Amino acid sequence: MGVGLGLALLGCPAAGPDEGADATAETGDGDGDPGDGDPGDGDGDPGDGDGDPGDGDGDPGDGDGDGDGDLCDDGVVPNLTFELGYDQAEHGWVRAERWVIDSPIIPDDPFFPDARSEQTDQQLEFYGFEPNPSPASFVLQFGPGWDTASGNPVLLVHGADDPPDRAWANPGVDGPYGCGDMVCPSEGLMQGLAAADIPVVAIAFPNKQGDNFMWAEQIHAAIQVIRERTCAEQVDVIAWSKGTVAARMYASSVNEDWGTPYADDVRKLVLIGGPNLGMDYGFRYGSGNNTTVWPPGMAHGPTVHHEQVVGFQTVDYSEHAIYDHGGGYYYRGQAQMLASWIDTYDLTFTANNGLGAYATVDTLSTYYGESMYQGTYARGLGLDYAVAQGSLIEEIVDAGIPASIQTYLLCGEVSEQADYIVGIPNEISGPSDGVVFVQSCAAPDGLGQIGDIEVLDGINHLELGFETLAQDTIIGWLAR
Repeated sequence: MGVGLGLALLGCPAAGPDEGADATAETGDGDGDPGDGDPGDGDGDPGDGDGDPGDGDGDPGDGDGDGDGDLCDDGVVPNLTFELGYDQAEHGWVRAERWVIDSPIIPDDPFFPDARSEQTDQQLEFYGFEPNPSPASFVLQFGPGWDTASGNPVLLVHGADDPPDRAWANPGVDGPYGCGDMVCPSEGLMQGLAAADIPVVAIAFPNKQGDNFMWAEQIHAAIQVIRERTCAEQVDVIAWSKGTVAARMYASSVNEDWGTPYADDVRKLVLIGGPNLGMDYGFRYGSGNNTTVWPPGMAHGPTVHHEQVVGFQTVDYSEHAIYDHGGGYYYRGQAQMLASWIDTYDLTFTANNGLGAYATVDTLSTYYGESMYQGTYARGLGLDYAVAQGSLIEEIVDAGIPASIQTYLLCGEVSEQADYIVGIPNEISGPSDGVVFVQSCAAPDGLGQIGDIEVLDGINHLELGFETLAQDTIIGWLAR
């Protein structure tokens, strides 16, 4: 779970719905005066040699004075292609843009084979009405004032199956309890950041349950677009839940051979409700979660089993599993977050869905697997199997976030049933935000420079993205 920048001010032409980013850049005047924002004309006439635009050294100026040959604010980003812009958006966003990653070539990121995995709502339109977009595509949604605000720009990174609308702009879009509480607000962190004079942009991932290697590459590409649009040297990244894992992977250069290592383009990294030392939540509460994922339930997420006993028959549901059991490996991004906490917190054999406590079923077989304990209603291979097959937590922590990035951890802790998330078994084995253990979320392991760590009492995993105290904390960190 996670759950148009006033380009006129910066001389940046706002791309309309039919404008591509491959327009030819205007020729510079070669007069050697800095600040005209046009590329040098390359005629070899002497300039001032200071690396500013128009220096006449024969190389194009970049408009930001760093001499790297990239002209910010012209709509061109190396290795990316602008596809389409949308100047009408819902839930407080003022613009959206779809971009394509030309390089590197990203492998396929398969979608679960039914409609629950498809893009919906306005994200479907932004993706050109392609329900299962290519992993080379990504959509950015821009908050009000993104082109005029004076703060350092922010990229918002949503969590699993939780696009930018519910996550950042309208926590109440799914109705009561869709935000982790009975009453949900109609505005979120996006509006809070905009009101604080901070340019804010959110990514909508093409696969809402995608492989985190893919998400990390898409985060890198999104940062490059924001830098081009705002002429900022570095971007602040705020990531939530599953998104924190992908953000850490990018910042720590945990990438595949085809991927892009960290490019020194993040100033501050804020991780909200992140499983920084991993999680075993799904394996702790027996087969109770299955009914929300397997039909008739339609939640877009994995189970920890590959078979379900229905009546007197065993039905193969291996395509739903968090591990690869031959039916497809559609939740690799979830498996990458796994780690065992059994040495710290015992199993409870009970659960609480926010409405009351109840006994769990198949608790031991779910956690340890069928090779140790036989299940009654479901069959699974256990946590250790899933960790060995796909977890990246140890690699991410060992790689570490560079000390050049100030990293902040924001966590919640709920101990009263009134604060639990309604509709799911809350994490009650130890102190948690209802999903992630506090000890995992607040872990400083692998952080090169810790800006701050805050644990907010009474705020659950979903509320961390919009509660006033959470917003004030985040905005205060960005202002430091």
